[in-house]
Amino acid sequence: MIAICPNPYRDTDLHSTRRALALLEAEGKECAVCPVFAQGGEDILPEDIEYREIASLGDDCEMMIVIGGDGTILSVVRALGGRAIPILGVNLGTKGFMTALEADELDEIVRAVRGELRISERMMLDISIERDGEVIYSDLALNDAVIHGYGECINITAFCDNDRMIAYSGDGVIVASPTGSTGYSMSAGGPIVEPEAAAFILTPICAHAIGAKPFVIGTKKLISVTTEKLNTRRAYLSVDGNSVMDLASGDRMLIRRSEHSTLMARLKNKSFFEIVFEKL
Repeated sequence: MIAICPNPYRDTDLHSTRRALALLEAEGKECAVCPVFAQGGEDILPEDIEYREIASLGDDCEMMIVIGGDGTILSVVRALGGRAIPILGVNLGTKGFMTALEADELDEIVRAVRGELRISERMMLDISIERDGEVIYSDLALNDAVIHGYGECINITAFCDNDRMIAYSGDGVIVASPTGSTGYSMSAGGPIVEPEAAAFILTPICAHAIGAKPFVIGTKKLISVTTEKLNTRRAYLSVDGNSVMDLASGDRMLIRRSEHSTLMARLKNKSFFEIVFEKL
């Protein structure tokens, strides 16, 4: 069974979804349509299509066709909660670094379901927040975890294992995976890292310190970031673009390599470097 996961705010009237359904059913594939970002706005979904929740998919789901952009893929990964189902992205967004196909290449999904593809395994991040020595929040990310101030500079101290790497005042900090290196981290001056590499990328955001530069760190290390002396200032944690919680002074974010990974399906006609060259 193939799950088609459209972003209805980009796939108007689910035009591309309907085309994908026709193509896959012509190949004899059973399909389920699992919209993304439609919660609370179901009136945007056409009534002539039957829908399912991603969480309801069973072990017979062999592939996810995600129709939208990178944000749509991140939402699907979040809904999967670590389940290793290959994802093939069709870009209806802007950059689309994680997508394998552009909108005008939709018919190529037939090649993918026939097995003409390559699976790219992407490392993920285990994230936890410690407060007063206790873990108060845990999460899983494909792209990044970000600590950011609410419009004010905050004090950040980052450690690799028990060694202090950096301490500064600024807008915040990004800890990204290689997949996330082409997202917010790149915009903040971080390096582009080949997505099948194994590394953490720690990128300061608008730091008031000349020596506050990005770090690329091996995944056997434990990364920790502490929000220092917030006092009346406020900061929050964002995971894969979702603002998930406010932070208190002295909160400690811990980042480890996850035992889970995301499987991205790619067709064999374009490399990551060709995609980066074209899109940047």
